[in-house]
Amino acid sequence: MDIQRIGLTPRYADAVVHNGVVHAVEVPPSEEGDITRQSSALLEVLAATLERAGSGKHRLLTATIYLIDMADYDGFNAVWDAWLAPGCAPSRACVKVAGLARAGWRVEVVVSAAVG
Repeated sequence: MDIQRIGLTPRYADAVVHNGVVHAVEVPPSEEGDITRQSSALLEVLAATLERAGSGKHRLLTATIYLIDMADYDGFNAVWDAWLAPGCAPSRACVKVAGLARAGWRVEVVVSAAVG
């Protein structure tokens, strides 16, 4: 089966589709703002990426959330809960990390979703 790469750069792709599943990683488009601002912007971009891959937030299978501060957990969840399609919660993990690739990022999200 072919592998489709979306938003391909020399270092990474925004999403990779293989065998009916899209795998995507998203970070905030800006280092500005608190957890709710960064999360809202991140999830907006993620939704668009999933749609470009032939999927959507209603087709999520798994999600891993990386936070640099667990004090941001409730703020992230408020944004996530409002964004997530009702009845479509994926299996999910949330992990505290020492840091992300950019010092100002507060969150990073990794998902897989069914295509179609």
